[in-house]
Amino acid sequence: MKPVRKAVFPVAGFGTRFLPATKAIPKEMLPVVDRPLIQYAVDEALAAGIEKMIFVTGRNKGAIEDYFDRAFEIETDLVAKSKKDILATLSETRLAPGQAAFVRQQEMAGLGHAVWCARHLIGDEPFAVLLPDELLWNPASPCLAQMVETHQAKGGNVVAVLEVPEEHTNRYGIVDPGTSEGAVTEVKGLIEKPKAGTAPSRLAVVGRYILQPEVLDILTSQEKGAGGEIQLTDAMAKLIGEQPFHARTFHGDRHDCGDKAGFIQANIALALERADIADSIRDFIKTL
Repeated sequence: MKPVRKAVFPVAGFGTRFLPATKAIPKEMLPVVDRPLIQYAVDEALAAGIEKMIFVTGRNKGAIEDYFDRAFEIETDLVAKSKKDILATLSETRLAPGQAAFVRQQEMAGLGHAVWCARHLIGDEPFAVLLPDELLWNPASPCLAQMVETHQAKGGNVVAVLEVPEEHTNRYGIVDPGTSEGAVTEVKGLIEKPKAGTAPSRLAVVGRYILQPEVLDILTSQEKGAGGEIQLTDAMAKLIGEQPFHARTFHGDRHDCGDKAGFIQANIALALERADIADSIRDFIKTL
């Protein structure tokens, strides 16, 4: 069984929920405390042993590519001023030469289309997909690392899931479950945004996937699904029964940073974990 060495980050979207800010700044570059969303996703991938980061970008997303490069002017200034602590922080944002690859998605045709755009870089090996909007927070045991553990034990395909309230199941892709072993559940089917009262479980897929390369062959058909877009969920569903397919329940905190309220909540939650600012934030909250 081949290890998971590559990760795909679909980052071509317009970020319309965060306009007007995203008119000039990629949504993925919006900061949670002092690190952009995309950094959290990349850190999660690195912690899971990922060696190659593949960013599927679009127009006006050059800031993402610049972010993971060296910032010579800033670094030179910091060296001259002996600001070693800040310089060390910057070094954590730089990927190794050749570790990052960028491919353009020319049209917003769905998540499945975005993943398919990276097919030549993925090749014939399993790969991860991380949606940076979903900040899945567990520094001690990152989500993708939990999933890699399941992949090593079970093989095949793995999706991250969380239990959501029954009344919210119509907002997510929901797992039709088979047998369960602790945090791992067999996937018998995937239902995209089931109508209220019809969901087969409360296990919702939350933006992390480990997939076999055969899903790319399915996506090549360019078959459109919900919303007239090429849906990754539809392609994954066709692998069920053909390959092992499991869901790993994530142990940690989920922040939906594709939503304004969720984004602000993420900033507060992570700020309260920071020794340098937690007291100030806590004191401010008490005044509200």
